[in-house]
Amino acid sequence: MRVRILLAVLALLGPVQARDYRFDGEMSEEVLRSYLSRSMTLMYLLTGGGDLDDNIRMMKETGVKFAGRAVHNWGREQGGESALPKRLEEARAKAAKIHAADPEIILQACIFEIVSDEINKLAVPAWAFEALGMPVETRNFRLDDIKYVSGKGIDQWGKATCIPDVSRPETKLWFHYLAASYIDIGCEAIHFGQTEIMNSNDPGNGHWSEVLERTRAHAKQKARRHFVLLDSHVPNGGLVREGKLLFDFHSFPLRVEEVPEKPREGRLRIGYKDAIYGRSKGGVTPSGWKCEHLPYLVELDNYGRSKKPGEAGMGVHWVWGWDEITWFSQQPAAYRNEWLGYAWKWVRENDSAGYLQMPGMRCLAGAADKKNWYWVNRPSPATPGGSGQEDAIREIWEKDTGK
Repeated sequence: MRVRILLAVLALLGPVQARDYRFDGEMSEEVLRSYLSRSMTLMYLLTGGGDLDDNIRMMKETGVKFAGRAVHNWGREQGGESALPKRLEEARAKAAKIHAADPEIILQACIFEIVSDEINKLAVPAWAFEALGMPVETRNFRLDDIKYVSGKGIDQWGKATCIPDVSRPETKLWFHYLAASYIDIGCEAIHFGQTEIMNSNDPGNGHWSEVLERTRAHAKQKARRHFVLLDSHVPNGGLVREGKLLFDFHSFPLRVEEVPEKPREGRLRIGYKDAIYGRSKGGVTPSGWKCEHLPYLVELDNYGRSKKPGEAGMGVHWVWGWDEITWFSQQPAAYRNEWLGYAWKWVRENDSAGYLQMPGMRCLAGAADKKNWYWVNRPSPATPGGSGQEDAIREIWEKDTGK
């Protein structure tokens, strides 16, 4: 009798729809949303980010399907002893181990708005010249040919660094070398950082379109599933060219607002500063489907600290004097767990295009407890500094039945 009643109830509810993670050559909106709904920032996962076995355990137990910033290279391209090529080989081995544990996981690499003079020590491979139709020659990359001729962004991120100008051939050569290398080691997503500060000489987005299409062409031939997801931070809602979206999804910081009457607490609000809620541009996606607002991720971003960490009203985008992830890390564990549930629900209820990218591994700045890293893992001998939010995230995702 009880079995018949249960079956009758299930029939009324209809079939349970499992999320779909299948793709090859292109990605439907349904599959994209499936991945974004199980996204976690895992900075340096493939290049030295803690105990890999414990990280794989955490990812499987929580249900992570999209590992953001798994290869995160902020400058330091060479670092003397062929640092970047060595990091790529380290990442290749780790990617293979992760995919053996779960073949569906997408690993994301990053190409940021910084290039340093260390690229002057790195040889340009013949295949990179050939991909751009440039004569093959024996030489290293050239920072001077990547800089804005106007001088914009020189030493922006420290001495001997610059913001690259995407319109310059050498920048395109460098970007393709990185993108193709990341795809070849098993990454199926690439984050292109702050694209809008690299396109001052690209008003129609033609140069960015060229870079991204070349990346997609390489993925079509070499990627695990013949496809790569491309995104960037978009303060103006996204890059569009002739009605077509340049990126597969958008990304932006959460933009947490201080709650003056509740010290150290934060909230989300539509219209707060340059928050993306309701502003993600729509159009025809690279996979061919149309949308009014392109799906996007929001994350607890890292960008340093103010002059007075822990204090309110420091301006810019500080949250009680910290960047977003450091502010979050300094809260009591119970509040961290509660806040993730609040943020997940708030984003889903206020903009159906948005998804919260859960915090997993990320650098901290100016933390009162002197920690320089946030780990989502449960504290254990493998991850002694773990903050322990993985169980809360698993519970949030288990209760989430929507797409």
